[in-house]
Amino acid sequence: MATETEVGELLHQRGWRTAFTVAERVNAWAVLVSAIERGYGDFIHEYTNDLYCRNWLHEAWLLLDDHIVQLWTPQIKALDDRYKAATIDDDGIALDQFHRIPGPDLWWWRRHPPILTGDLGRSLRSAGAVGADLDTT
Repeated sequence: MATETEVGELLHQRGWRTAFTVAERVNAWAVLVSAIERGYGDFIHEYTNDLYCRNWLHEAWLLLDDHIVQLWTPQIKALDDRYKAATIDDDGIALDQFHRIPGPDLWWWRRHPPILTGDLGRSLRSAGAVGADLDTT
């Protein structure tokens, strides 16, 4: 197992654009989850790009020292739970029209916001996604 700095460097060498820290990627995941809870309307490619912050955490968890994992896991689990509550599972069918969906252990790729608004909503609807209607009452 490795330190946070070592893992950041190793993942950077494996192709990540920089040597991220756990705090940076947890913060990016929190920002994305909050945006989805408010109504994510950016472009589909922004959404798929944003999901990669969770991929980084998944990869890092396999390499990090146990004490770092134990320290951050409760916050990540809470964000994962919020993401699940703010999205619906379609087994990745809609997103797969725009981005190859990774293996089943990367479950966040198989979900999307239920309220299909903005550019993301238009793209997902064009791929057959069914979402909830906005409450206009």
